Amino acid sequence: MGFVGAGRMGLPMVRQLCAAGHDVRALARSDAARHALEQEGVTSFSEAAPVATGADAVLVCVFTDEQVRDVCLSGPVLEEMPPGSVVVLHTTVSPGTVADVAERAGPRGIDVVDAAVSGGPHDIAAGRLTVFAGGPDTAMERVRPALEAYGDPVLHVGPAGTGVRVKLVNNALFAAHIGLLAEAVRLGTRLGVDERTLLGALPHGSGASRALAGAAARGSVEAFTTSVGGFLGKDIAVVRRAVAELGGDLGALGDALSAVPSGAGTRTR
Repeated sequence: MGFVGAGRMGLPMVRQLCAAGHDVRALARSDAARHALEQEGVTSFSEAAPVATGADAVLVCVFTDEQVRDVCLSGPVLEEMPPGSVVVLHTTVSPGTVADVAERAGPRGIDVVDAAVSGGPHDIAAGRLTVFAGGPDTAMERVRPALEAYGDPVLHVGPAGTGVRVKLVNNALFAAHIGLLAEAVRLGTRLGVDERTLLGALPHGSGASRALAGAAARGSVEAFTTSVGGFLGKDIAVVRRAVAELGGDLGALGDALSAVPSGAGTRTR
């Protein structure tokens, strides 16, 4: 199988795929990336075409919509993949991007699975990354063994495009938790409770959440927000665009997002 995007998230995925016995070819445009892949026993190429040629599946784990479009719509990946193969999109993109890739892939006999993920490199290494996957049943069964090399649970949530929709809701809710937590810390301060003390105590109560656990580990809401801001801010921008295109708004979620410290890039409404 082919792999495009062997970076912070992608490289540990490649490791897990190799450990599970999959034969992986990966794109490596820099000497550092090529060296990292070769250390894992992966065949690397400086161009995308040989990564996709004859591959039963190509997994794409880049960062933005634009990069997915460059790989799948402007680049040679779909042109080189054979009929009956599957392109898997791990990037959190807009539903429109998934639809555009599927429109280009379909006439070539290529299925699209959008497999948005929740978790980090440590979850990949432990084989417990959450995968929200959308796509045809038959395509899901073909790529499930690969996804299960690093994902547990691997959740098939509907047709193509549904995976990213679930992920966008997930990240909007997660960011809203951070916004509510920031408000809770402000309330605690007004009541005379130090933030670090509050964050140390609340995870043991009924208000616990993953956002709260992360903030407690970092010692402050602002520090936690800064640590996740680059990824979370990008995804929240995607969900805002998707909702705006539907002519709606985020309702109470939007109110909570407005309280998120600026490190997550979510304050602009």
